[in-house]
Amino acid sequence: MRTRALALGAAALLATISFISPSPASAIDTVNTKKLRKAVTVSGILRHERALQRIANQNDGTRASGTPGYQASVDYVVRKMTKAGYDVKTQEFTFPFYRDLAAPELTVAGTSYETATFQYSGSGDVTGPVISVLDNQIPPGSDPSSSNAGCEAADFPAAPAEPAIALIQRGTCTFEIKADNALAAGYEAVIIFNEGQVGRQELLTGTLSNPKSIPIVGLSFEDGAKLYAATQAGPVEGTVFTSTETDLEAKTYNVIADSPTGRNPDEVVVVGAHLDSVVEGPGINDNGSGSATILEIAEELQELKYLKRNRLQRQVRFIFFGAEEAGLLGSDYYVKNLEENDEAELERIYANLNFDMLGSPNYARLVYDGDGSATTEEPDEPDDAGPPGSEAIEKIFTDYFESQGLATEPTAFDGRSDYGPFIAEGIPAGGLFSGAEDIKTVEQVALYGGTAGVAFDKCYHQACDTINNLNTKALSELGDAAAHATLVLARSKTGLYPDGSLVAKQKAHKVAAAKDYKGHAAVR
Repeated sequence: MRTRALALGAAALLATISFISPSPASAIDTVNTKKLRKAVTVSGILRHERALQRIANQNDGTRASGTPGYQASVDYVVRKMTKAGYDVKTQEFTFPFYRDLAAPELTVAGTSYETATFQYSGSGDVTGPVISVLDNQIPPGSDPSSSNAGCEAADFPAAPAEPAIALIQRGTCTFEIKADNALAAGYEAVIIFNEGQVGRQELLTGTLSNPKSIPIVGLSFEDGAKLYAATQAGPVEGTVFTSTETDLEAKTYNVIADSPTGRNPDEVVVVGAHLDSVVEGPGINDNGSGSATILEIAEELQELKYLKRNRLQRQVRFIFFGAEEAGLLGSDYYVKNLEENDEAELERIYANLNFDMLGSPNYARLVYDGDGSATTEEPDEPDDAGPPGSEAIEKIFTDYFESQGLATEPTAFDGRSDYGPFIAEGIPAGGLFSGAEDIKTVEQVALYGGTAGVAFDKCYHQACDTINNLNTKALSELGDAAAHATLVLARSKTGLYPDGSLVAKQKAHKVAAAKDYKGHAAVR
């Protein structure tokens, strides 16, 4: 459901790598972080990861928001952060909770097809004719990437009196629009198959913006083409089965933990990671690794007495977000709540660091591309970059890795994690990522080791994302970099704007080019 593309072709990859060569420190990097980096250990991170695994084991193998496993994860973080001396509170909000109660089934003309239930699909067991809508781009000579099937009411042939199943190709408009049009036309189930262009051929999984009353399932392009051909030869009968649970007012929480106020009371550094997993698994890499890492950093800041008065220039606020996997809902609620109820507090947020997956087994050292210079075709356009100051945060990370003799590469700063709502408000952000479902290249193996042709995390969003799905070398390298950036932003006297010249630009960015970040439901 969440795509994190590197946005780099293989030919361009090496040109964008930060190679392992000496580099002068950036203007902001004047903070000695060695003691904290030494104190933040893989053993400490794994201690928290094992606790999260035990919680999942005791709660049906999941820590998803809206489940007892997530509540137990919240309770664990609250205990640990309170013990470490932080001012801790939980922030409750509601969201539409969804999960599959049984595996979906799709059978057409006696043949079973691999399928996936769309998030927020309804339940049902529908048998009837499968009817292809207009504009499915399958015939020889057609362009699969030009499909706009199901985007207009006129695309749908009249549904027969008996229950009928609409067959629709991905493309142009959102899944939500296609599903709503099918429902309005009288169809009682929907199959949406992948588009067929490069990167859009596999089994389609997707998310709807709102819960539906009918079954909606996904299909690969190859299988969709087979069904399309069958419908053109004459009437064909199929069965779609789904069993789902949706609670539109499920409760969940963000955990917010504040250090004492820094020397500058008007500046707060938010260090965030999402605490929830997907329903399908325990989420020990996604995102137990980010949560466990910032928890370890927070504890060691206290242990090294950085929380004592006047040792920090800026207050550090650790936030463990809920419902990220449902569409960045926790971070979005946090930011919007400040905007609506405490704008002065929103103005205090100086920067956001985001850590979402730091222990991928086939990992890479990926740094969010704050200035957009390497992951967009037109980097000079403001929408391609984070708010002013994001480029300085990126440089904190790249300078640190270079000082350690470690190569990095940029990853798209596209708003698809919890920093999205912050950059939409003009707040500079940055962070690290060790890779998800994308495939590792030969060039990347030369830089990081691992295996080419295999996903960075082959257990991404699956039940196998357990304590055995972690690379301790990744946790060590990226954990140290996370600790370094946290302390640099908290203690640097110069900060992101040494001469103050970027402050006005930051405000202008919010007004003129606030990033239109898009959550899971916007995927087309």
